[in-house]
Amino acid sequence: MEPQVPVSALIRVDAHGGTTPAPYEQIRVQVIDAVRAGALVAGVRLPPVRTLATELGLAANTVARAYRELERDGVIETRGRNGSFVSATGDPTEQQAQLAASAYADRIAQLGLDAARALEIVQAALRPRG
Repeated sequence: MEPQVPVSALIRVDAHGGTTPAPYEQIRVQVIDAVRAGALVAGVRLPPVRTLATELGLAANTVARAYRELERDGVIETRGRNGSFVSATGDPTEQQAQLAASAYADRIAQLGLDAARALEIVQAALRPRG
């Protein structure tokens, strides 16, 4: 699966800003944001480290660090010589939310509550507090 928009077009790095995060962190955050927004979907192949580094005007080690951290976070997966791809599990925040929802559903079943009541409880808990 190929991206509709080149990955490098989704990433902008300010390597000279005094208060901006390090370039690898900017790449990491922007890839996560693109996954969350659906601009990068599961299975999309990311450009090779050297290619993206050249396109962004960065050192290859900078992009490699971003890719390592994205892989550690479960956002991307590396398939050896085939390259790096957006993980099928996608957004790590979404993964954590799914795990929490699953644990909640298990507990609700143990308590003997029905799904409608469980949803009411969640909706009440999600209301803004003030």
